[in-house]
Amino acid sequence: MFYHRKDQLLFPVSVSNPDPHFAVLLMEQLAGQNGEVAAGLQYVLQGLKCKDPEVKDLLLDIGMEELNHMEMLIQAINLLSEGQVSTETSEEYALQLLGGGGAIWLNSVGTPFCGSYVDTVGDLVADLQSNIAAEFRAKAVYERLHRQATDPKIKEMLEFLISREEAHAAMFRRALEKLMQREEGIRSDFADTQYAQQYYNFSQP
Repeated sequence: MFYHRKDQLLFPVSVSNPDPHFAVLLMEQLAGQNGEVAAGLQYVLQGLKCKDPEVKDLLLDIGMEELNHMEMLIQAINLLSEGQVSTETSEEYALQLLGGGGAIWLNSVGTPFCGSYVDTVGDLVADLQSNIAAEFRAKAVYERLHRQATDPKIKEMLEFLISREEAHAAMFRRALEKLMQREEGIRSDFADTQYAQQYYNFSQP
């Protein structure tokens, strides 16, 4: 059961001035391959089918937080686009024409959100490793956005989001370390043969 609280965001979001160009850049972390919609759906899907109670709670809690991040980004995009009709790029035009000056399910280059962005194979060890990588990919994009941002209020929001990506990666890593001590999932099928310990050196001479 999910609830929506109308009285607050996870982190306060405001802008100094409208900036439709930066609004388009933020769309990447909303509906892009490494964005919050993909992460939220990925962790919720993994959590709902997870049989380990502790990991299930972790996945669903982080998944819900990612949807909170989605809400923050939409608020920022709406504020950055408010009252500004810009057709400087096709993406800005789409933001105004299709989104009415607000967020839509497109990334920063106008590609619609795709379900293939949601990465899960149904094995906790494999999925948690994928999740750790997803957090670092998202962090990398947020850091690039931070370097391009000029609005101090937007930079504060991005710093919060960068910190939370780091936190999620650490939480997933701790959960993975616990699972790696067990012999289950793909680890139970892993044959520890001589070939699993060898390194093939194809860099010659």
